[in-house]
Amino acid sequence: MKRVFAAIASTGIFFATAAEAEEKEPIAIFEIGSALNWTTPNTTSAGPTIAVEFTPIENWLEIEIGTGPLFASGATDWSTDILFKKPFTLSNTAELMVGAGPAFDTTFGGTTKIGAEFALDFMFWPWPDRKYGWFLEPSYTYSFINGHEQSLGIGVGLLIAIR
Repeated sequence: MKRVFAAIASTGIFFATAAEAEEKEPIAIFEIGSALNWTTPNTTSAGPTIAVEFTPIENWLEIEIGTGPLFASGATDWSTDILFKKPFTLSNTAELMVGAGPAFDTTFGGTTKIGAEFALDFMFWPWPDRKYGWFLEPSYTYSFINGHEQSLGIGVGLLIAIR
């Protein structure tokens, strides 16, 4: 009888510990920030961005869906991307994600451009609970349409873990 009780108790402790460890990993990470974009030929645009990132395959794949308006002199674009990222842990407080995916850019009253985006996403978590942090995301985009426009971008902002 003592062995049965000990087995049940240790199984309960194991599952409680496993549930606690899983609880620390967020369901998703919400990103809010700003972006600056340089497009050929010599167009600079800037604006707010929002994104949500989630992990379908632990340590192998993270998916980020982001969007936001980019304002330039005389034009406003709405930019959206879906990035498939491979995460790398740099330290207890820093991560790097290398990603690529489709990018869509719509000019209000104009055209829609479809392209590919490559990004490096640096995530910094200064507090041990990893509820809040910040990100720095340089990117390169290549358009498949209308003159094969290319752009370099940089995004920076706040990370909020959703648990």
